[in-house]
Amino acid sequence: MSSTVPTKPGLSSPPEPRRLLALGAHPDDLEFGAGGVLAREAKAGTHLTFVICSRGEAASHGRPEDRESEARNAARILGADVEFLALGGDAHLASTPEVAIQLASVIRRLRPDWVLAPTVSANQHPDHAALGRSVRDAARLARYGGLAELKGQPPHALSLLLHYAVGPEGEPAGEQGVWCDVSDPEIMALWQAAMAAHASQTRAREYVELQLTRARLLGLRAGVGHAQALYPADPLLVDGLAQLGRGARRF
Repeated sequence: MSSTVPTKPGLSSPPEPRRLLALGAHPDDLEFGAGGVLAREAKAGTHLTFVICSRGEAASHGRPEDRESEARNAARILGADVEFLALGGDAHLASTPEVAIQLASVIRRLRPDWVLAPTVSANQHPDHAALGRSVRDAARLARYGGLAELKGQPPHALSLLLHYAVGPEGEPAGEQGVWCDVSDPEIMALWQAAMAAHASQTRAREYVELQLTRARLLGLRAGVGHAQALYPADPLLVDGLAQLGRGARRF
């Protein structure tokens, strides 16, 4: 006798979780620059994949092997898969067609709905801006079915590419972006634990305090506890005003 349980009429499989691909130039960029947003998405059931494009080889603090271990621990805290991608190493990332094609291959393989990448503002760590430009280019190349180097992978179009500022210097001048409320105590605890996992960096400077202060200031402006800003690469398209939520002018 078959042990298969018949499907009842009218029932369907639950929808697949949305997929978010988050890219960082260095092992701590994602947690410091967008950790609250990532913790919120983790709590919402989004499938997270982190791709880290160096092991912090040029940093003043922390050995590459230790920083890789810290990044893997931070990803575990947030429930994310994590991969490391060799793009020349810390302080050697460059925005080239070859790098963009390599990143487009990652996008085609993982097929995310959303992608997070650093902003392209010039006055920040050059790796951040270079990776941001490369991901922006890769998002386009991933759609092009005739690209010879990617012929073995089906094209893939993102729903949304969003940029995050790793530090204050990366915040695009004159842009408000989209503000995400990360005030929930569970989200804040996850975010702080993920940042604390990068002990080699937090022992050297007050990085956690810096990011929490940035989020608190933005939250005060929005009338919430803490918020983080994301910067869409393209205009947002909505089906109606209800999708826009509410305005952030609360101070």
